[in-house]
Amino acid sequence: MRTIKAPAPGEMLREAFTPLTIPSLVLRSPQLALAPRGNGSTVLVWPGFGAGNTSTAFLRGYLSFLGYQAKGWEIGTNDGDVLKLLDILLEYTEQQARTGPVTLVGWSLGGYLAREVARDLPEQVKRVVTLGSPVIGGPKYTTVAPYFNARGQSLDEIERLVDERYEVPIQQPITAIYSRFDGVVAWQACIDELSPGVEHVQILSTHTGLGFSPEALLIIANRLARDKKSES
Repeated sequence: MRTIKAPAPGEMLREAFTPLTIPSLVLRSPQLALAPRGNGSTVLVWPGFGAGNTSTAFLRGYLSFLGYQAKGWEIGTNDGDVLKLLDILLEYTEQQARTGPVTLVGWSLGGYLAREVARDLPEQVKRVVTLGSPVIGGPKYTTVAPYFNARGQSLDEIERLVDERYEVPIQQPITAIYSRFDGVVAWQACIDELSPGVEHVQILSTHTGLGFSPEALLIIANRLARDKKSES
């Protein structure tokens, strides 16, 4: 029996602090500019529930600046239909990996999808980075749980299906970035204690600020640089 609870409605107020990320970006811009450079490899960046490529534009722009081929997806808004999205993203990732394994970076539900694609495509994906992604319980421990209830979907059944997927371990390294200040996803739901190659990194950020957080950007840059060294 899990004791995780979705953030209380009042905790959503933390997301009002997201604009404070902007001055932090300015202050740390020299450090961001000097981050390790990429080698032209492909990084696919996927958005969270209710968002599209616009939400990840800054993150993709930064990765492109570092020298990676950073790409979004071609399916509009993330509507939360995981089974449908997973089928599309499996095919899309296979296409993008024809010239070599790719890295997947996913924000919130986008990170969950990235993990599941990596689980099914161990040869095509070399690393996964998640940002505030609910890897336990699906939407059950998030503030969007009522939306799924309203669609007639059982949160308990979704949780069971999420748990069932763990029977096939993810073989690639995973960097799971999360924040205890997250007002959308319970931070405990971001902790994966079952997959063998997970590195959990706690930062201070709102959920909606994770894709702009200078700390998160530097973590991503450094983890991707590790892969570049191992390939050379």
